Amino acid sequence: MQQFQYLKPKTLEKALKLVDKYRMDAKILAGGTDVIVGLKSNAIRCKYVIDVKGIKELKGISYSDKEGLSIGGAVALNDMIECDKIKPSQQILIDAAKTLANVLIRNRATLIGNICNSSPGGDMLPVSLLLEAKVYVSSIDGNREIELKDFFTGVKRNVLKENEIVTKVLYPPIKGQGIFIKRSRIKGHDLSQISVAGYLKEDGSLKFSLGAVAPTPILVDDFENYKNRKIEGDIEKIADKVMSKINPISDVRATKEYRLAMARHLTCEIAKQLGGGK
Repeated sequence: MQQFQYLKPKTLEKALKLVDKYRMDAKILAGGTDVIVGLKSNAIRCKYVIDVKGIKELKGISYSDKEGLSIGGAVALNDMIECDKIKPSQQILIDAAKTLANVLIRNRATLIGNICNSSPGGDMLPVSLLLEAKVYVSSIDGNREIELKDFFTGVKRNVLKENEIVTKVLYPPIKGQGIFIKRSRIKGHDLSQISVAGYLKEDGSLKFSLGAVAPTPILVDDFENYKNRKIEGDIEKIADKVMSKINPISDVRATKEYRLAMARHLTCEIAKQLGGGK
């Protein structure tokens, strides 16, 4: 493994100063499940690793009827899965988290890390898009709020500046039902070949989000309103719209043809379930 200096600030203020000082020479470590692998393989190169896992300001999970669900930047996925603050309308978050790797990995891996890694196949990205997540970031220059739908710019690329740290993700208190389905080569040990998530809000608005079918996770939300309209008669129409938004490739995990076939199949299956079918 390459040589680097390991830094472990105790406060967010100190972490922000370090990130601002070292910028491109530094890598932030929250859970480390992606960063450590990258350092070992030399896919990631840096002079400083800044470990924020122990910072108290980044460890919290809270819920309020006004703001919604807030998950801190250093919260491990298993802590999120086991907490009692996630509402039934946000259960899709838990469903997706349980498919990520295995229990041991989830003891370290963080929601924020999955988002900041910005892989097209990131398991938490489609469900977070459906739940209208907002990312809160801080730097010594101040704070800003970014809607997740505006966060991703390409394969493992996002709008974060080199001196910023994501402090939390906020999910507003929306009402509805969501379904998440992931396909992978080896359950619990592989990134997704494809993932599809759908959400039907109480106001009748329907949304789908897909992973591993384009350079960034895809959000499709320009459907008919289903408050007073049945989904069952529109399943193929819904699938056609989703298919028009994706552009998968072939790689070591799956072929383009497989992803196209599964995207339609899973979209139809989720639409059917959201419409009350089995």
